[in-house]
Amino acid sequence: MSAVNRAAFLREFLRSPFTVGAVAPSGEPLADLITSPIPRDGDPLVVELGPGTGAFTGAIQQRLAGRGHHLAIELNQRFADLLATRYPQVDVAVADARHLREELTDRGLDQADVIVSGLPWAAFAPGLQDDLLCAVTHALAPHGAFTTFAYTYPRWAPPARRLRQSLGERFDEVVVSRTVWANVPPAFVYFCRRPRVPAQTRPPVPDGRACVA
Repeated sequence: MSAVNRAAFLREFLRSPFTVGAVAPSGEPLADLITSPIPRDGDPLVVELGPGTGAFTGAIQQRLAGRGHHLAIELNQRFADLLATRYPQVDVAVADARHLREELTDRGLDQADVIVSGLPWAAFAPGLQDDLLCAVTHALAPHGAFTTFAYTYPRWAPPARRLRQSLGERFDEVVVSRTVWANVPPAFVYFCRRPRVPAQTRPPVPDGRACVA
């Protein structure tokens, strides 16, 4: 990650710490681990949530090697512009990740084979966590994989414990990776498979689109 991108990341953190969620982008060892479920063959649909300045984007592109479709959902306009300039082959959408299903439908795309998340879960309120995971399970193919990461130091804090519980409720399989000590700060990855999609509807998210619990 270049010094320019690190500076951009820090600026956006200072502007909006609760949506950026970290003072520096993730490192290459974590990027390699979190993108490992992306198949090396075929034409997979890979969705990236909260790519920021592209800490995981480059690793996704390396694995795809020109195949498939890479959709990146980024709420921050500055990050989205930077990402689109740096990776013109990536389909960058300036949107809320809760509207992932709608973004796929608008593009004529079906369910994702892999969803890679760089979202700062620990910074989100419980309702927002639920809505985001709802969007993930409804956009992920039954055979697909969802990966997200968490920092080691707040692992036992209430938001982190709640995320782990929510993942277990929404996926039949949740595997916790080794700790990536080379990352700053150290982090680990959740590998989630076989999404559960209950039928009970939740109250609509702010723009009126309903989510499913």
